[in-house]
Amino acid sequence: MKLNVIRQIVLDTETTGINNNGIFYKNHRIIEIGAVEIINRHITGNNFHTYIQPDRSIDDQAFAIHGISQDFLKNKPRFSDISEKFISYLNNSELIIHNAHFDISFITYEFNLLNINVKNIVSLYKVIDTLELARKLFPGKKNTLDALSIRYNINKNNRPVHSALLDAKLLAKIYFYMTSFQESINFESYDEQKNSNMSIVKNNKFQKNSLYIRLATVDEVKCHEKYLQYMTLNNNKCLWKKYEM
Repeated sequence: MKLNVIRQIVLDTETTGINNNGIFYKNHRIIEIGAVEIINRHITGNNFHTYIQPDRSIDDQAFAIHGISQDFLKNKPRFSDISEKFISYLNNSELIIHNAHFDISFITYEFNLLNINVKNIVSLYKVIDTLELARKLFPGKKNTLDALSIRYNINKNNRPVHSALLDAKLLAKIYFYMTSFQESINFESYDEQKNSNMSIVKNNKFQKNSLYIRLATVDEVKCHEKYLQYMTLNNNKCLWKKYEM
């Protein structure tokens, strides 16, 4: 059976600030891009990360959030220097972004400043907005990355300030938790997944008549089945029996 490859890019940016009135991104610039590649729900380590010289000052409120100074950025490449490499990295993927409108607006604005014929990112890629997803899962609750990290008990001690790459890595973990009812989370390398046997499990627990695909080795499946048999024999109130077909 041929493995269906799903490539996703978790993306985040940091900027010089935003406008409180008018177009929120106008005359502001991106100063950091962080992106994490996921293939079939496995974080590959093929990341994209760069700081960018914005050729303008950084608002005090923005500096308080990300701690990136003008002095730090003075020798960094400009967006024009990294634009081709960046768009090439995004090719053949769907994007996962928290509050996608913010990042996509800034990215589109940067390309427009270069007079490059790049359409709005939304027209080029499928975009999953995890803020919208979180609002559906937790209506009426705070759904920032910090709030979601606490909700899912994710350790973020290595993130004293906002960072595009750290936030992208954090969002990847949050996305796995938010969508774990739909697909399994695989911690094997992509090559190991291709060499693994695939078992197709029909699951009625969350969505009737849907097929969910889990990648697992034969030994893992046998071990799992053996454990379930043991639990069934020793416990008359097995929760999974409630959902047996």
